[in-house]
Amino acid sequence: MTINLIHKFLLAMLVCGYGVCVFANEPLNLTVDKIQQQRFIKAEKLIKKTTSAQYTLLYNQLHYYPLQPYLDQKRLLKDIRISNGVEINKFLKKFEGTPLDWPLRKKWLKHLAKKKQGLLFLQAYKPTNNAELRCHHLQFRLASGLPESVVLPEVTKLWKVGKSQHKACDPLFERWQKAGYRTSDVVWQRVVLAADGGKHTLLPYLTKLLPTDQQYLAKLWHKTRRDPSLVSKLNFFPNKSERETEILTYGLKRLVWRHPNKAISSYEKAQQRFTFTREQQQKINKKFAIALSAKNHPQAQEWLNKLEINSLNKNMLQWRLSQALKQQDWQRLIVDSKQLPSKYKDDLKWKYWYARALIETNETERGRYLLEALANERHYYGFLAASYLRAPANMQHKPLAFSLAEKKRVISYPAAKRAFEFYHLGRYYQARSEWNYLISQLNNKEKLIAAKVANENEWFDRTIFTLANVGYLDDVALRFPKAFDEEINRYANNEKIAPAWAFAIARRESSFMTDAHSPAGARGLMQLMPNTAKSLKKGKVNRNYLLNAGNNIQLGTRYLKKLLDRNSGNQVLATASYNAGPHRVKSWLKDLKSIPADIWIETIPFKETRNYVKSVLAYQEIYQHKPEQVSQLFEKVINMNIGN
Repeated sequence: MTINLIHKFLLAMLVCGYGVCVFANEPLNLTVDKIQQQRFIKAEKLIKKTTSAQYTLLYNQLHYYPLQPYLDQKRLLKDIRISNGVEINKFLKKFEGTPLDWPLRKKWLKHLAKKKQGLLFLQAYKPTNNAELRCHHLQFRLASGLPESVVLPEVTKLWKVGKSQHKACDPLFERWQKAGYRTSDVVWQRVVLAADGGKHTLLPYLTKLLPTDQQYLAKLWHKTRRDPSLVSKLNFFPNKSERETEILTYGLKRLVWRHPNKAISSYEKAQQRFTFTREQQQKINKKFAIALSAKNHPQAQEWLNKLEINSLNKNMLQWRLSQALKQQDWQRLIVDSKQLPSKYKDDLKWKYWYARALIETNETERGRYLLEALANERHYYGFLAASYLRAPANMQHKPLAFSLAEKKRVISYPAAKRAFEFYHLGRYYQARSEWNYLISQLNNKEKLIAAKVANENEWFDRTIFTLANVGYLDDVALRFPKAFDEEINRYANNEKIAPAWAFAIARRESSFMTDAHSPAGARGLMQLMPNTAKSLKKGKVNRNYLLNAGNNIQLGTRYLKKLLDRNSGNQVLATASYNAGPHRVKSWLKDLKSIPADIWIETIPFKETRNYVKSVLAYQEIYQHKPEQVSQLFEKVINMNIGN
C-alpha cells in the first residue's frame, strides 16, 4: 500500500467506539420497502371501511411501518365522537407537537365546542393562533368560574385586530363590551389597525362605535387610505388635532410613493399648521428618503441627509450607500463607513465598499490591505475582493464526517423514519412537516448528522435548510450539491450556457425542491411562471409538467439562454431579468450612463433582485470553482461596465 493510500485510509478511520472503528464518511443509504408502501397506500384507500377484513389485514401487516399512525389519525378524523374521546386523547398525548397532532386536535376541539363540552375542551386545548378556538377557550374559562378580570383582558387582544374575527367570538365580545372594556380608545386603536395595513372594509362598522364627534376621523382615515392625495387639502383636517396629525402622517407616507413632489410640498405646508411629534417626523423622513431614493428623485440625498446615521437600520443604510455609489461620491462613502453603528462594522458589504473608496481616493495601499483580509471570505464580496487582487477565491471547505452508528442513531427517531418514508413516497409537503418537527427535537450535532443523511439520500433541500438552521456553513459540498446533475448538464450544454449558472439559479430559486411554488405562481425547481413556460414550450403546460424536474430544467435553461441573448450575452443582466423580469431591467438601464458592474448591482432598486444577483454570482463561483485559479466569473464582473 502506498504512503498516500495509507494516509487516506487512516483519515477515513476517524471514529472509534466500543472497540470497533468505522469509516467516518461511510454513507447511510436508506432502503425502501416497496411492499409496505403499497400496503399503506391500499389501506389509505380503505379508510372508510376500517371494519372490513381487507383493511384489518393490511393494518396488521403495517405494525412496524413508520406511517401506520397516519392510518389511526385518518380513522379518528373520520369518526369524531365524544365516545371516542379516550382514544383521541390518548393519540394526541402520544403524538403531541408532531404533524399528527394538530389536524386531529383542531377538529376534536371544534367538535367539543359545538357539543358544549367545556371541561373536555380545556383538557385538550393547546395554545394556538386560531381565533375561533381561542374564543371558545376563553368562553369555557369564564364558564369554569375564572373571574372576568382575569379572562376579559385577553379578549381585548382578540378584538383589537385590523380584520373581522370569527363569528364564534361574538358572544364573548358582547360580554366583554358589557363589562366596559370596549372604550373609545380601544376602538380607535382598531381603526388605526384596520386603516393602516388591515381590512379597510371594517372601517364603516368601527366608525359607528366611536363617539359622534370622533366619527369624522375614522371616515377621514378611510378616505385617506383610498386616496392619499387628500393630505394635500388641509381643509379636510380642520382641528389640527393629535389624531388628525396621525392620519396626515399615514397619508404622506403613502403619497410619496405615488406623487413624490406633491408629497414634499404637502408636508412642507402641513408642518406650518400641524405639530408633528419627533417620532412622526422620523417616520416621514425615513419613508420619504426610501421612496425618493427608489425613484432616483433629485431630492433623495437631501432626505437621506436628514437621517442620523446612528439611528438607521440596515435597509436605510443600503439606500445611503446606493446614493453615494450612484454619484460615485467616494469621500461621503468613507465618512459614512466610519460613522456606521457598531453592529454593522463587520458587514462584508461595507468593508468591501470602504476598501474600494480608499483605492478610488488614492489610499491604495490601505484599500488593498483591507481587500486582502476580505478575500478570505467565501462570499460575494470575498470573491469580488479576491478577483480585484487577482487572487484565487477561498472556499474554506470543512466537510462534516460522522460515523455510521451516529447516523443510524439519529435516523432511528420515529419522526425521522416518518419523514424519509413520506419523502420516498413523493409526498414532500408531509415529509417536510415531519422533518421540521424532527429538527425541533434535536441538538445541533444531531441536526448536522440528519442533514448529512438527507444529502446521502438526495433530499438536498432539507440538507441546505438544516445547515442554515444550525449555522454551519463550511461544508460547501453539502450546501451546494450538484443535484439533478445529469439533467442540468445536458440541458445547459444544449443551450450553450454555463451549467454552473443553471445550478446556481436552481439552488437560489428552490434549493432543489421539485415541488416548490411561490405566492406569485412560479413552480418547480427553477421557479418558472406558467405563462413563461407555455411560451417557451410553445404549447400547453399543466401544473404537473412543471413539477417534473427534467421538464422544469429544460425550460428553465432555455429561458436563461433567451435572456442571455436578449442582453447581448451579459450574464449579470440576464440573471437580474430572471428575477425581476426583462422589462423592469430594461427600465433600470434607460438613460443609464456607463458605471462599473459592481456599482450597478449594488444600486439595483429592488432589494430582492439585488440580493438575488449577488447570490447567483456567488453560487456560480462555488459550482465552477477551480483551486488556485483566479475566478474568471468575478474577473469579468470587476472589469465590466453597465449602461451607455
